[in-house]
Amino acid sequence: MTALSHSEKEAMMKDMKSFDETMPSVGIFWYDPEEHDFFGVYKKELTPKMIEDAADKGLPYINYQRLHRQIWKEHFFRAMAEHKPTKFKGDYTQVPRGRVSWNIDKFIVFVGAWAKDIEEELTELINKYFALPYFEFRYDEHWDLGHGWSGDL
Repeated sequence: MTALSHSEKEAMMKDMKSFDETMPSVGIFWYDPEEHDFFGVYKKELTPKMIEDAADKGLPYINYQRLHRQIWKEHFFRAMAEHKPTKFKGDYTQVPRGRVSWNIDKFIVFVGAWAKDIEEELTELINKYFALPYFEFRYDEHWDLGHGWSGDL
């Protein structure tokens, strides 16, 4: 048996990756109303072990560990330092955003009132980016435009 060349190995790995099933994830996103798409999507695959560990600890939610404001600041300052254009400018609460969480036995997508008229579009995007088999929207004023954590206003 002859050894595979580097390019043959890369091609084989690419083929194997194409068979990978996208797994459901928890995470955060911003919605760009002009492009009708998400940006700043950060996510982590949800595993059965994570669910078991949360249940053992009595935790009702499993979330992506970083906050919108942390990621926004990171992107903003990097773009400024590199003198590059960015969508991450101004106040992060002025751009539609949301969070995908796991709660006991279901996925919940936290959004503000901005999402009510575009639920169908958001559902497609959430399925595309987070591969959720099922979920429910939960509307909360924290996710409304202009709202954030206490002290962020």
